[in-house]
Amino acid sequence: MTATAPRPRPSRTGQPSRTGRPSPAGRPSPIRGRSPIRGPFAAVALLAALFSLVSGLLLAGAGPAAAHAALTGSDPQDGAVVATAPKEVTLTFSEAIAVGDGSIRVLDPSSKRADTGVEPKDLSDGSTVRYGVELLPGLPDGTYTVAWQAISADSHPISGAFTFSIGAPSETTVALPSEEVGGGAVGTVYGLARYIAYAGFILLVGGAAFVLGCWPRGATARPMQRLVVRGWITLTAATLAMLLLRNPYTGSGKFADAFDLDGLQAVLDTKPGAALVSRLLLLGAAALFIAVLFGTYARREDAVEKRDLTFGLAVGGGVVAAGIAATWAMSEHASTGIQAGIAMPVDVLHLLAVAAWLGGLVSLLVALYRTPDIGSEAVRRFSRVAFGSVLVLAATGIYQSWRQVGSWSALTGTRYGQLLIVKVALIALLLAVAWFSRRWTGRLTDAPVSVGASEASVASEASASSVTSQASGASVASEGAAEPGETADDVAPERAAQLARQRAALTATKKKRIRDADAERSGLRRSVLAEAAVAVVLLAVTTLLTSTEPGRTEEEAKGASAAATAPAASGPVNLSMPFDTGGQNGKGTVRIDIDPGRSGANELHVWIDGSDGKPMDVPELKVALTLEAQEIGPLPVAPDRLAEGHWSASNVQIPMAGEWKVDVTVRTSDIDQVTIDKTVKIG
Repeated sequence: MTATAPRPRPSRTGQPSRTGRPSPAGRPSPIRGRSPIRGPFAAVALLAALFSLVSGLLLAGAGPAAAHAALTGSDPQDGAVVATAPKEVTLTFSEAIAVGDGSIRVLDPSSKRADTGVEPKDLSDGSTVRYGVELLPGLPDGTYTVAWQAISADSHPISGAFTFSIGAPSETTVALPSEEVGGGAVGTVYGLARYIAYAGFILLVGGAAFVLGCWPRGATARPMQRLVVRGWITLTAATLAMLLLRNPYTGSGKFADAFDLDGLQAVLDTKPGAALVSRLLLLGAAALFIAVLFGTYARREDAVEKRDLTFGLAVGGGVVAAGIAATWAMSEHASTGIQAGIAMPVDVLHLLAVAAWLGGLVSLLVALYRTPDIGSEAVRRFSRVAFGSVLVLAATGIYQSWRQVGSWSALTGTRYGQLLIVKVALIALLLAVAWFSRRWTGRLTDAPVSVGASEASVASEASASSVTSQASGASVASEGAAEPGETADDVAPERAAQLARQRAALTATKKKRIRDADAERSGLRRSVLAEAAVAVVLLAVTTLLTSTEPGRTEEEAKGASAAATAPAASGPVNLSMPFDTGGQNGKGTVRIDIDPGRSGANELHVWIDGSDGKPMDVPELKVALTLEAQEIGPLPVAPDRLAEGHWSASNVQIPMAGEWKVDVTVRTSDIDQVTIDKTVKIG
């Protein structure tokens, strides 16, 4: 009987079972205990869940994107009652807008179009942004509805409606959409795509910068390659989704219109559409950069050549990254408002600093969990990069905050200002956590991973398995280790391959156990994970800021609207104006009462007293009202004589509140006449 070597005991790393056979399918058996990939997967799942939760909460409370351009005035004004039909309706906005056919519609009480249906005329003058539409002639009395929709200069859709009346108010059958433009399911998906686009940009740019500037050897690490490539795929997919959804987002709100070719062509002619197309073209260049970074650069061994290639990639990648960041700066907040020429490059720097910091943070997290070879020098390099990024963020953030908020009241009294306070608090929390990370970084060492004992253990177990393998040829049939017709020579290559996999798995496991036993490295991993969690919330708040009306714009719009609609002193208006026509008995005093003295229908009474203080009749009396600030009037009033020296007119329509000039023409003879005027507030 042939003696056989003792069968090896089962190993936690997938060693042969007691029968000496390989585990099913020739694979090592599952590793017991803590899996080397469970940590990173759990971290990624945690961050993804946190991002989804925060995004959902913010989207749920945000509603449609806030209007960044605001309606600051109109002619006729909201709620105004005019005596005769105006020739046109004009709207004034706080900043530049894009309009098209149907952007301003005037509807009569039966919901029929009362305007000519042509594209609104641009009546802007200097810094005043004004558009108007002509009305059809011969409009009857009643209440008319003005519905408008446009695209703000920072790419966000805006809409609204108001009414005015001709002659007197009436009932109207006009039904306006209950949902604002940019809302609904399309608005939610578009907003989510914006979030995802920012996240993809941060992973793409931050991951590439981390590899190139902090850990060049990471170019050969599969986890780092996957991170950057996934960032590119995420940004590309989100950009395509935004381009397709742009038409329904700013228009009908229906997903089916995403594939309307005419609508897509219209989107391409706008500034936001051009920015999205430019981003896709730049992402093509970014794909070439990624191929070189993880191809030629990763394989290059010569130090001089690698240094030259590093410089070239840094310059080229920086240009591409700045170009992608500029697609946001040229189409959103930075492109409109005060100091746009300074704000756009500042915004580009801000986005690049965010990507370098937060994207590098995620890259460091992946490296700490997934790669055993990252050393303390790479971590310290990133610490310096993060510190520089924070300085850039502080400088650019202060400027952006001043530009977008402008006042302390806007900081606390507007949604934008409140979100900005939350963002600052999150940054402070992130810096506090980063301080702990820097402490762990200072303690980090690069003690060599000792695997000698592991190698000896592997060699011992492999030797025992080899003896078993040599003896297995004699007992193949009895143990069932081989199929009928197979020999030991057939089984040996498979056994060798299995042993090689087992040795690699055991070595990796030993390295990970030793690495996990490093308290400094474990502490750094935990603090970096906490930083990444705060960064996810910060990213969601920052993205929401880009779809919220800036505090400065909101306050200016409120101020302009309040100034346009502010009521004057309430109550009847009483005027007394002396006159002198220059003829015989041509001196006297005109007294005028306007009741109730506000916009809408009023009663007007005129009394004329002679120089002796007694009622005085005159052959002719005329009255006219003019609102010079809004270029309204003169509106003629023809009072009827009620008694000696007393005239009256009912239903005198005053379209809006303001500083009205009252002109009175008095004729005392065939040739003696004079016009006097006085300005009064009518509310």
